[in-house]
Amino acid sequence: MDFADLIRRDMKPALGVTEPAAIALACAMARSLSGEPPKKVSVRVNSGIFKNAFTCGIPNTGKVGNEYAAALGCFFGRPDKGLLVLDAITEEDVLFCEKQIAGGNVGVTLGEVSPDLSIEATVVTEHDVCEAHILDTHTNVCFLRKNQEILLDERRRGKDSESEGDLRAASLAGMVSFAVEAPEEEIGFIREAYRVNGELAKAGLSSERCVIAGELIKKNGGRRISEDAEKTAVLLAAAAAEARVLGLDYPAMSITGSGNHGIISTLPLYGVKEAEGHSEPALLRATALSYLVTMYIKQYSGLLSALCGCGVAAGTGMACGLTLLRGGTYEAVVHTLYNMANSIVGMICQGGNHGCVMKVISAVKTGFSAAELGLSGVQIEACHGIGGTTPEETMRNIGRIANPGMVGTERTIVEIMREKGLRNSLIDNPP
Repeated sequence: MDFADLIRRDMKPALGVTEPAAIALACAMARSLSGEPPKKVSVRVNSGIFKNAFTCGIPNTGKVGNEYAAALGCFFGRPDKGLLVLDAITEEDVLFCEKQIAGGNVGVTLGEVSPDLSIEATVVTEHDVCEAHILDTHTNVCFLRKNQEILLDERRRGKDSESEGDLRAASLAGMVSFAVEAPEEEIGFIREAYRVNGELAKAGLSSERCVIAGELIKKNGGRRISEDAEKTAVLLAAAAAEARVLGLDYPAMSITGSGNHGIISTLPLYGVKEAEGHSEPALLRATALSYLVTMYIKQYSGLLSALCGCGVAAGTGMACGLTLLRGGTYEAVVHTLYNMANSIVGMICQGGNHGCVMKVISAVKTGFSAAELGLSGVQIEACHGIGGTTPEETMRNIGRIANPGMVGTERTIVEIMREKGLRNSLIDNPP
């Protein structure tokens, strides 16, 4: 199994939270099918997309939410840019979209409650009705239709998966062996994730809007990197996540379709490397393991569910990577995995918003505790909780908690969010 290739194809830069970007991409793709200017756009999305974009900041706009993502993508998005579809939006574009939304020309409706990602965008022009569907992953445009002519139909579930390949056939031992033994040049591409996510963290630390990052840097002695590895790790991850969910104009390097997953999988490990003086090759190896564990769990949980994947899946991956970075053996990594499975699993996802930063903090801190215990040979035994008889079964069980376990929870979360009926003043002026 080519682990390096799996990771390489999964890593993708994304501007803002990936759910608004995916909505914008679908709308931009639909619009591109006609040579006429769009008049109306309507979008139908699954619960995970609806929830994650509900109050999520859209970079360079000062706006949040499903409708703005659809409008900006439809009228001004660049479909050739993938998840960077909105990277050239101007203030004039935003004002135009405001008028389109107020005029009833933009609509987003909730479809099925499901962890299976689904976006169906329809753009109407003077003479054309154009459709674009994205399924399963944030960039998998698998259906295109202009009027009655179907231009593309590849709606088979699982096509073009962002972690394509049967990673579920892998073992944790194989992942650890790869991380330890892979030639450095084979995993050197991971450096780009640190460059991209590092710039995002710096943006968060310099922005007055990122109030949580501002408090955390005080707790870290006013420094981005201190001798306290845990505080440094928490700070970097939280700063990047806060910048992302509030819509600062910097991309994240995503993994499994999520910028927050990518942030948690990487930046805490970078903080430990800097604080404790580990080598760059050791960091690359730890990150490779972090990514693979995250990807494995997500193949069972689904990309979007009621389970907080950034905290649970990426937090578990990071904890395993931290154990390896600090010199842990395969056995220590197993201990860490079981400790995580018996602690943070159950954290719910309430959409992509400012609250994600608290989940990032919790995940990183829990990951440190799990890894430190694992390195000492301490583990919650398999007979307890959802622990399986093997580490692979344990990771599968974590995924099962989300899918199918929390489908009812997902429905309740979405109902609560819709019942809140957020006022336009809050939607237009996010904190």
